[in-house]
Amino acid sequence: MLIRPYGDTRDDGVIQFSFTLPMPYSVKAADVGKQFLEKLGFHTVGIAECRAMDPEYTFFVAYARTDVGIDPDEVKGDYLEVEEMDFAAINALIKERLGRKLGVVGAAIESDAHTVGIDAIMNMKGFAGNYGLERYPEMDALNMGSQIPCAQLLRTALERDADAILVSQIVTQKNIHVQHLTQLIELLEAEGVRERFVLVVGGPRINNAFAKELGYDAGFGPRTTPLEVASFLAQEVVRRREEA
Repeated sequence: MLIRPYGDTRDDGVIQFSFTLPMPYSVKAADVGKQFLEKLGFHTVGIAECRAMDPEYTFFVAYARTDVGIDPDEVKGDYLEVEEMDFAAINALIKERLGRKLGVVGAAIESDAHTVGIDAIMNMKGFAGNYGLERYPEMDALNMGSQIPCAQLLRTALERDADAILVSQIVTQKNIHVQHLTQLIELLEAEGVRERFVLVVGGPRINNAFAKELGYDAGFGPRTTPLEVASFLAQEVVRRREEA
């Protein structure tokens, strides 16, 4: 079924925009913003806000309509379908079907100094009302922090006999995250231990298809909660154990 954006009524095609143009604010700034959106193919454009950000930049908030629609059923991709479980159910699954604690080691690797992603998933307090992996009694979770060399991450995972390795990559300038993630995969393969671990990567520019293309088992993007990651890890580690 073809659908369009919802503004005031269903399928009216109204979209809200916010954007900045590198031009000084002037009396004609609103018309510049309006014509810019019209050049993009939108119509019935209204500039709701137009003000100077600094002497060389102008910020806009606008509304406009589009006649373009999309059929969600025609959108295909390699999506990660996770059967989300609650905290108690995840721990019960691990205890009853794995029979031991599930080991997890996580880090932001190489030059990436940002811990916001790995902390949200692993730290005990968690994120968005979800406990982090450190709080799960049936998980042995270690958050190594940021700027961890791939070799150190692998060494720690082997020493702790971990089931899973979690990698966070926030910095993506010049595709440095691709280099880092590829470096870890190549190290695991060179050491002959790639299949030993469930390998997961997360970050703002990550999706499952991208992660799988690089050789990871799963990829999680923005707004991922600890519960989603914990559900995937528990189910995947148990599945591998029972199929071995």
